[in-house]
Amino acid sequence: MTIRVMIVDDHPLYREGLVTALAAMPDVEVVAECADGAAAVAAVDDAAPDVVLMDLQMPGLTGMEATRQVVDRRPGTAVLVLTMLEGDDAVFAAMRAGARGYLLKGAGRAEIARAIEAVAGGEVVFSAGVASRVLAWFTSGGTQALPFPELTTREREILDLVARGLTNSAIAGRLFLSPKTVRNHVSNVFTKLQVADRAEAVARARDAGLGRSLPG
Repeated sequence: MTIRVMIVDDHPLYREGLVTALAAMPDVEVVAECADGAAAVAAVDDAAPDVVLMDLQMPGLTGMEATRQVVDRRPGTAVLVLTMLEGDDAVFAAMRAGARGYLLKGAGRAEIARAIEAVAGGEVVFSAGVASRVLAWFTSGGTQALPFPELTTREREILDLVARGLTNSAIAGRLFLSPKTVRNHVSNVFTKLQVADRAEAVARARDAGLGRSLPG
């Protein structure tokens, strides 16, 4: 049985290299290539892939959000993340988004081939280093570290509200803080996360699982 694969990556050379590598694999057919998450979501129904190789860091719709939407539209399609991001925040956020596998871009052709076959067959796959951390998380009782440990509790709370779309004034009212205090916290968050603006901070926060809809 041929496994239909879609490749989603914003780097043309890496994407072309994957196409070449997969073309040499028996029983694998590349049915679509996309340069960003939005294109992947738009193409997934027509392409009908069994497996989507998904980068996470892309302009516009991130790979994390694209994973959620692909899985929502086609629950039978397995998303296999292939990324440079190896932090726990990204790994667990990808799993929450519905990914069935997580490989780092240093993976060789044989490892990628095995992972494609595994996730297409319903298995869950991780790169070796990632797998050891996931196992440690489960064996420790599933106590996952909070995202962005460099932030204080208040800064993380404010980042969560920023990711939900609240303005500084709305955050100030919700947390009973002055607008100036909120501005200072937001500025500290930008500095610690090394982001240039609010949009980039929101993208980072949502990729880490923050920014869920507000209750009631």
